[in-house]
Amino acid sequence: MIEATDIRYSYPNKVEALKGVSLTIQDGEFVAIMGQNGAGKSTLVKHFNGLLKPSVGKVRVDGVETTKSSVAALARNVGFVFQNPDHQLFSETVEEEIAFALKNFGFQPDVIEQRVTWALNLLSLTQYRKTSPFLLSGGERKRVALASVLAWDPSTLILDEPTIGQDHEQKEKLRQFIMQMQTQKKTVVIVTHDVEFVAECNPRVVLMKEGKIVADGEGKEILTDPALLELSSIVLPQIAQVFTKLAPLGFPKDVIDLYEAKQIILKAKESKQGR
Repeated sequence: MIEATDIRYSYPNKVEALKGVSLTIQDGEFVAIMGQNGAGKSTLVKHFNGLLKPSVGKVRVDGVETTKSSVAALARNVGFVFQNPDHQLFSETVEEEIAFALKNFGFQPDVIEQRVTWALNLLSLTQYRKTSPFLLSGGERKRVALASVLAWDPSTLILDEPTIGQDHEQKEKLRQFIMQMQTQKKTVVIVTHDVEFVAECNPRVVLMKEGKIVADGEGKEILTDPALLELSSIVLPQIAQVFTKLAPLGFPKDVIDLYEAKQIILKAKESKQGR
């Protein structure tokens, strides 16, 4: 779905944010891009829908080179939710915000009504339907921005720091929705510092540092490697910390998922009781 080939990008102030990045993301893949502030994560994903064009190299989205397509054309299939929701909210009400892109893309009025209602329900925003987005909390505005993108059902979804300002319940809803998108073969790319959220989702993880990719692999492989995580200033997930200490007792060390951890512990308990 997305193919970046040796791309470099420099901002007008001459800061080189990307230094020869190559990355391929397949249809239906779930990828988390992680790293410290200034690593180039947001700059990279802004290339995936043409918001930024590479100074050097090429980016293709579904076979189309981004330098040869408009952002508007790419946006129909690639939905982007910014880290700061205020960068994309502008309508007078939440309802109008969610409906805006649907109208632009030519959806029929009855479909627009259905999609708006669906998005409001999904993200617990129904009570704010007629409210200005700018009267909501930061976390609620983040959900409005997400709803406005999900409503038109893009084949690829890019989320920049989606869990900031969200409580545990909302994070769990987001996790379940991403898992649902996976069953529908949608492509999901998230940029995040939230190592615990990534651990629970266990996607493919791409680590970045100083404008380069320093590691790329399965979440379980990357997030249980202390040396790699230290390189990118990321802490070991809490479950991984626990199982690292349990390893001398025969427990596996490569556990990052709370649900997997529960199964392992229950199995160990049953085995002990059966002796």
